[in-house]
Parts: sequence; C-alpha cells; structure tokens
Amino acid sequence: MSEETKALNFIEHIIEEDLANGLSKDKLRFRFPPEPNGYLHIGHTKAIGISFGLGEKYNAPVNLRFDDTNPAKEEQEYVDAIKKDIAWLGYKWENELYSSDYFQKLYDWAVLMIKDGKAYVDSQSSEVMAQQKGTPTQVGTNSPYRDRSVEENLELFEGMKAGKFPAGTHLLRAKIDMEDPNMLMRDPIMYRIMYAHHHRTGDDWCIYPMYDWTHGESDYLEQISHSLCSLEFKPHRKLYDWFRDNVYEYSKDNYPLPPKQREFARLNLSYTIMSKRKLLRLVEEGVVSGWDDPRMPTISGLRRRGYTPNSIRKFIEKVGVAKRENVIDVSLLEFCIREDLNKTANRVMAVLDPIKVVITNYPVDKEEWLEAENNQEDESAGFRKVPFSREIYIERDDFKVEAGNKYFRLKLGGEVRLKNAYIIKANEVVKDQNGDILEVQCTYDEDTSKKVKGTLHWVSIKHAITAEIREYDRLFMHESPDSDKDKDFMEFLNPNSLTIKTGYLEPSLADVKVGEQFQFQRLGYFNVDDDSTADKLVFNKTVGLRDSWEKQKPKPQNNQNENKPKPQQQKRTAISVIQQFGKKYTNLPEEKQLKAKAEIQELAKDVAYDELEPLFGTAVKKAGTRVATLIALKVLLKNGLERNEAIDEFINKAKEDKNAILVAEAMDL
Repeated sequence: MSEETKALNFIEHIIEEDLANGLSKDKLRFRFPPEPNGYLHIGHTKAIGISFGLGEKYNAPVNLRFDDTNPAKEEQEYVDAIKKDIAWLGYKWENELYSSDYFQKLYDWAVLMIKDGKAYVDSQSSEVMAQQKGTPTQVGTNSPYRDRSVEENLELFEGMKAGKFPAGTHLLRAKIDMEDPNMLMRDPIMYRIMYAHHHRTGDDWCIYPMYDWTHGESDYLEQISHSLCSLEFKPHRKLYDWFRDNVYEYSKDNYPLPPKQREFARLNLSYTIMSKRKLLRLVEEGVVSGWDDPRMPTISGLRRRGYTPNSIRKFIEKVGVAKRENVIDVSLLEFCIREDLNKTANRVMAVLDPIKVVITNYPVDKEEWLEAENNQEDESAGFRKVPFSREIYIERDDFKVEAGNKYFRLKLGGEVRLKNAYIIKANEVVKDQNGDILEVQCTYDEDTSKKVKGTLHWVSIKHAITAEIREYDRLFMHESPDSDKDKDFMEFLNPNSLTIKTGYLEPSLADVKVGEQFQFQRLGYFNVDDDSTADKLVFNKTVGLRDSWEKQKPKPQNNQNENKPKPQQQKRTAISVIQQFGKKYTNLPEEKQLKAKAEIQELAKDVAYDELEPLFGTAVKKAGTRVATLIALKVLLKNGLERNEAIDEFINKAKEDKNAILVAEAMDL
C-alpha cells in the first residue's frame, strides 16, 4: 500500500474503489444539503469540509442544495445566512439548487408508485398510525386502508394536491413491509397536507414531500455519485435505497447513475449545544442576542467573535473523518484560532482593569512616541509609535503592595520593564479613605539595558482611547449540557458567559474597522464587533492566550474504587514534573526523548511564565533541565508570550552551549 493510499480516509477509500471498479472520474459529483430552518453551526462545518474537500481533491462539482420541504420552519433569512457562511469559509459551489425545484417530478413519481401498488393514501390519525407501527421488538400492523384500489388512491392523492381536504385527514404512504425489523421501512409517510406559504413556491402546493422521500430522489435527479451524511442517517440507508431503486426503474434512461449513501461520524463538541431547535430556543428566550451572538456555536457567531475561516478549516482537518461518534474537546477549536491569530494579529496594548501609575521623576509636560513592533511573527507587519507620558495605566492585577520572590510584576520596592518603554520602580501608594489604592507612585530609569524579570503592558492616560470590551466565556458550564435526561439543558447555562468592561487602549486603535483583529498583549485576542462605530468602539474577546478552563475540569472518578480510602496525596505541579523530566532528559535514548518532549509540551500548557522564568538560571551542568525549560518556553511563546530580555538572554546562552541537544532546541528561536 502506497503512502498516498494510507493517508486516505474511509470515504476516499470508497471513492477510489468505485473509480477502480469502472466509475468514470467525470461522474463524481457531491453536494451539501442543508435544511433552511436555522443558521449553520460548527457541527455543520465537518459535513461542509468533507463534501467541498472531496470536490477540491477530485476536481469534481459540489452542489449547494437546500432541502426545503417544510415551509412551516423555513425562511429566506436562513437561506441567505447559509450561503454567506459557506462562502466565508472559502468554498465555492457549482450549482445553487432547491428540493422544491423537484416538487413536480417527485409528485409524478409518487403517482407512478401508486399505479404500481407501491404507495397508498392512509386516512387514519397520526396517533393511530404510531400505535400500528409497533416497536423494535414487535412487528407493526397493516393499516385498514393499505389495500385501497389504485383508482381510489389516485383520486384521493389528486384531491390532496388540489386542496380538497383539511390538513391531517390523509397521508400518502409507501407500501413496503410493516414487519420489517427496520421501523423506518414500515410504510413510511411520503406526503402530508400542509397549508403553509413556501419561501420559493408560494402557495402553489398544499402537499409537501417528507424528507426521506425527497432527499435521495433529489440526489438522484442531480446525479450525485456519493451522498454523504452523518451517522444518524445510517438506519435510513435501507429506505434511501428502496426509494432510489424504484424511481431508477422509471427514469434510468434519463438518469443513469444511482447515488450511493455513506455515513460519517458527526462533529460533537464539548460545552456546546448542536441542536438547531435548542439553539433557536436560546434566541427566542433572549438568552443570547441572536443567531450571531458571539457565544453561539453558529458560524455567524464564531465569525463575529473573531474566528477565521482558516482556523475553522484547520480544526476540521485535525478532527478528521471517522466512522464512530466521539466528542471533541472545544479547547482544540480554541487552540486552532490561537495558532492562526498568533501569526496574523498585530500586537497592541490595552488595559481592562486599570490602576493609575504616576512616574514622579518624569517631566509633567513631556511626552514621547516610542517605537513598538507590531508582530514578531510577521516581519512585514512593521512597527508603530505608541505615546508615553508621566501618568499611565497598568492592570490592577499587575501590582501588589507586598509579594513574594516569585512575583515578577510590580510591587513596592520592585522594578519592572514597561513594554517598549522604560524600567520603573514602585516607591509608594496613594490610598483613599477606605484604604483602596488610587495610584502607584514610581520613578523611571532610562537605562533599559539592566536585567529585570517582569514586563508589563500599559497605556498613557492622556492619550488612551476608551472602548467597550465584551469578554465571553463558554455558554454552558456542563461539558455535555444536553446529555442529562432529567434536567433541562438551560439549567447548565453559565451566568458569567458575558462580561462587559470599559477598556483603555493605545491611540493607534482609533480608526479600526469592523472585523479587524488584534492581540491585546498579555490578555488575549480581540476583534472589532459589528456594533462598533467611530464614536463608540466595541471589541469582542475571541480567545485568551491560554486555556483557562483546563484546570477547572473535574477529574474522572474511578467508580470501582469509590468506597476505598484514598491516601492523601498532593498533586504535583506541571512545572515540577517538567523539572523531573529535565533531570534525566539528556540520558534518554532518542525514542524516549521524543516521548518526554511531547509530555513536556503538553505540561507547558499549564505553566505560567512566572513559574518558568526562575529555571533560566539553572546551572550549566544541568543541561537536561535547561532543555526541558526551553521546550516549555517554546510552547509559551507559541501561545502568545511576549519575548523579553530575560528570554533572549536564556536563548542566546543555550545557542552557545556545548550540549548539542540544547543547541538544537534553541536554534529555531
């Protein structure tokens, strides 16, 4: 088996096998068939990616077909939104089609099936028919109308179409087998009477075909070679084939290629609801502001929050194509947007919870415009000027009156570096009558060459512009919010999924446009919201620089041991485990080094820079610890950590070391 063959997913294997067995490549044709009864969500992106991805791989056409068979729930708004979302993701469809285009053909085929004794009009209530259908372990019972004559069935069906009967009085059913083990084969409904205005056909029809009858026949009329759908439709395949085989006999001269249905595992995402019905409830009950609320898993919501087409396509690529259902951790999606924005988003400074700093030895009327790099990951991004003055804001969390030796931010008597500016030292604080700190008084040092451990972002108060900052958290607090059968999924809503703050931003952001994306240094990635105007800027937080949820996850419990007394054992921190790996790293064989490196990279996601920085001073003879430190540092840098003098010094020393492993790790930085 060639390397290329090994890389194929199971759907591509099916297609390759069909091509090898004589299917002409120019007969390959795929489709994405959404129902226009809601907005597309992240779960749909897998089906979109598979169908359009196959189109790109085989240079085959992909139709966008709207399965619009239920006018009571479908709207043009949804059609327009779906088209916008797919185009935004970067995919192009060959034809824009609608199942309603085929209503007449479907009706004509249904008439032929009645004439062949394969369909009949049933005049029972839906409740009675449900009772007659039986159960998975009990066969069904034939309808008393099952043996109506062809003539009576035709007359009733034509009367249904002509609007002669009230809704619910008659249905057209396929005549298959009420004892079939697959309950979908027990005389399924093909048409129902529905007096509803259709978004495309208006009031031309008052009978509408059911999904199972319409879906496969639309595939057949479009000569789709491979009809791809998610696993919940696997039980439908037998019915899909039965309908297809019957209409094939009527139209094989005009439509020679019968489609083939194949199923793949749908995309399930932790902390996320995928049901359009439940998402609609969130909208209708005002839990969210609309389908494009940035907390929603809809494509339009993700777009508004700041997700990029590239990040979503990369996510789908990482998820892959599988045959078994599983749940993907939402942190993988967040990782993909971090990775994408780290390369493309310019760095800027913003303070969201300010505390005033007065630099007492800086001239009152003086101001400087200092040079700042826009994006160290993109040389073409260039530089910008940021203003500096006597009074600045820093984050309130970046100052403590008293702090231990491992606190590398600003504290009384301590020094920090201001990003792109000077080193300052905190000398005293000014408090109000309640004891709350009003300002921190500092002095600055123009000698920026000396070594200090902490680097803070800041903004000049008199130059800062204000903006509304919308910080989003996960909409649900439960990992699987709709899995509890005894509770309503709404009970798991996160009451803190939206926090609105006033942010103070550097003035370079005054003229930003809707949709522009930035990294607020040390805070996360943000984009300009649709609500933003020239008079009032609004930013959405797309994602933080690190996964803040990982440490909050409840640990799985072993039920078998729940009655056994458990020894009290303190969990080792990630940084201590990394140090342990480092002690033996250089003595490991290459294969085990690779495994240890992967574990260090995973552990590094739970390490803060303040924990890692002390290891920069590890003794020269402890090369393994320095290697482990460097591996972890690379993860932090990749996730948005800003380089500073301490980091540069550590990396440069590593490049000059005698240990080849350490040098090799340092050379790509």
